Amino acid sequence: MQTTVTARHCEIPRTLRAHARRVVERVAKVAHRPQRAQIVFDVDHQQKLAELKVHLPRGATRVATAEATDFRTALDRAAEKLRHQLERASSRAQRAPAR
Repeated sequence: MQTTVTARHCEIPRTLRAHARRVVERVAKVAHRPQRAQIVFDVDHQQKLAELKVHLPRGATRVATAEATDFRTALDRAAEKLRHQLERASSRAQRAPAR
């Protein structure tokens, strides 16, 4: 899976970039055949924002955004939101009757 880390209006240390990649890899294990992931860090009025996007087959995209006073907390919150979305989607797919 290809992962892109982007920083808007700020600088991100290498350790945080590496941590973000590990977090997305863990979350992507829940998804069915993830193709691409994007991580965007942004600063908005002293609030740190983290946005995670995971692109799935057939054009499906899951997006989670969170904000906090530091990037690591925002990243962890967004990862939890994304994990919840992916788990919910996979449970729906398992419950759907086969045609």
